[in-house]
Amino acid sequence: MQIGEVIRKYRKRKNMTQEEIANRLGVTAPAVNKWENGISQPDIMLLAPIARLLNITLDTLLSFQEELTVEEINSIVHEVDAKLKNETYEEAFQWAKGKIEQYPNCEQLVWQMALIFDAWRLAKNIPDSEKYEAYINDWYVRALDSEDENIRNRAADSLFGFYSRKKQYEKAEEYLKYFSSQDPERKRKQAFIYSNTNRVNDAYKAYEELLFSGYQMMSMVFQSMYVLAMQDKDREKAFILVEKQRELAKIFEMGEYYEASCRLDLATAEKDVEATIETMERMLASVDKISAFTKAPLYEHMEFKELDEKFITELRKNLLTNFCDKETYGYMKKINVGRSW
Repeated sequence: MQIGEVIRKYRKRKNMTQEEIANRLGVTAPAVNKWENGISQPDIMLLAPIARLLNITLDTLLSFQEELTVEEINSIVHEVDAKLKNETYEEAFQWAKGKIEQYPNCEQLVWQMALIFDAWRLAKNIPDSEKYEAYINDWYVRALDSEDENIRNRAADSLFGFYSRKKQYEKAEEYLKYFSSQDPERKRKQAFIYSNTNRVNDAYKAYEELLFSGYQMMSMVFQSMYVLAMQDKDREKAFILVEKQRELAKIFEMGEYYEASCRLDLATAEKDVEATIETMERMLASVDKISAFTKAPLYEHMEFKELDEKFITELRKNLLTNFCDKETYGYMKKINVGRSW
């Protein structure tokens, strides 16, 4: 809000006319009118008396704000969108540039203006759009200083895209440091850089690591949803989720053991003797190949730690012990008699 708008707002709030303001300040009514219409500015010596007269602070008079509210930012964004549709790109850009100069510390606004004008110039093939690049790039960089991690990440993402489009991959790679090392998007972007800078093996490895961690996350999610379904006594949904886990293990080439083991809990809960036996037998038959995924073509560029025979032996022993637990598998005791395992 400009100083004239502030004067008009608080003058009306005090039910004072322009003439009354003028008389109190020792100026003419036309002078006050020019202030309020943005034609001229009050003399610096009058700022304090104006603030006192209107019962506001100098900060309010000068519209000083550390930050804009979300609503105010959205309002500016809607206004710049309308300007881009109804005015020239240059006119809208200069208006936005003025807003950023007015609120230089609002990183959210700075980043959003950069994103809007960057996207618009690319989508609309704005003539001589290169002349705006320096400003847009500077706005992105300024947003990197935000204390808000979300804004920093978004600015870094924008800069990554900015330099990737220009095929300046080394420069684009610099902005990956703003992403958490645990963020899958960082690894995906790193793989993209590898694939465009002739580091093919590194790119494959990064993508494979994403697949492998993605499987682990999705498998845990399906398992958690399965537990919820069982708590809700929704066996139909539980069965669907178990089947999804099985299909997931197959798609991600995890091996027979993982395809089979996800069905054991439901078979036990339903006291389904045949399904339980089939699952147990498949698990025991494939336990020595529990790390089959380490040899799968899908993960051929990854390095896995080899499992020693002692671990396999202990795992098989523990499985057999568990399968003989009367409390859990008592419903199978007649069937278990005479089985080889």
